[in-house]
Amino acid sequence: MSMFTQIYILKNILIASVLALFLTACSGESQEVEANDPNRLSGVVSLDGSSTVFPVSEAVAEEFLAVQPRVRVTVGVSGTGGGFQKFAAGEVDISDASRVIRDSEAEAARANGIDFMEIAVAYDGLSVIVNTENTWVDYLTVDELNMIWAPGSAVDSWNDVRPEWPDQPLRLYGPGTDSGTFDYFTEVVNGNSGASRPDYTASEDDNVLVQGISGDVNALGFFGYAYYIANEAVLKLVPIDGGEGPISPSATTINDGSYSPLSRPIFIYLSKVSAQRPEVRAFVEFYLDQAPALAEEVGYVAMPASEYQASREALAAF
Repeated sequence: MSMFTQIYILKNILIASVLALFLTACSGESQEVEANDPNRLSGVVSLDGSSTVFPVSEAVAEEFLAVQPRVRVTVGVSGTGGGFQKFAAGEVDISDASRVIRDSEAEAARANGIDFMEIAVAYDGLSVIVNTENTWVDYLTVDELNMIWAPGSAVDSWNDVRPEWPDQPLRLYGPGTDSGTFDYFTEVVNGNSGASRPDYTASEDDNVLVQGISGDVNALGFFGYAYYIANEAVLKLVPIDGGEGPISPSATTINDGSYSPLSRPIFIYLSKVSAQRPEVRAFVEFYLDQAPALAEEVGYVAMPASEYQASREALAAF
């Protein structure tokens, strides 16, 4: 091997070694920057509670994963009451709720050292539903809903509600007793939260109710508006007369309050202890930013921008 060739080989080895050291240094610096990047969070954010709020929270969780892939967000569905039980025990960071927290639930949380913040995220129009093959129901009044759903109701067939309706069995479907939707419906229809006839098909999973009503021509049920929108091809919406004539829930009637008395806000509740964790706080900030668009995407109605801004300011001080 000539001297020239030996020098050429040694020169290339030296260049390769220097380049390798440079790349290693750059890689280490890149990993250090990534590890110290405040926008790259990790950890777990846990939510549980209302099946009504679930579609919004699930949509927010999916979008959050795209910007914070190292944060795992879990969204459970145990009903508003079940969610508050877990929240009060410190088992979850956020409780999804389709009603305001009860005094007893708030006391249970605070007894365990859990302070919290209530955040309204959208409006819902609680929807009364029948099967698409039901040709006789044109609307229902609140008084008729009370006649059907009141404790001790004697309504067993459709013609018990109106004589001109068919003598066919009336089969009822609705949320279980842990549901905030159940609480709200029974309060405005029957005058007392939780007051209801017990002989109906109950589920905390609104998809089960959708399947039941869509497969039963004699069915009548109720659940959140988003579940109707997601399944409107197989369900029939019933207009409700609250005293101003029959009105169906829609983005307009829910937002302006004319769909009364079945319009209501839906909420998330944030633990103050959990809010000190950066991944939880970042998730709730993201929730407030995304809620207007995602709430409407899944079938609910966005609140005025000022409401979300007020919640952002409250969160910053929380």
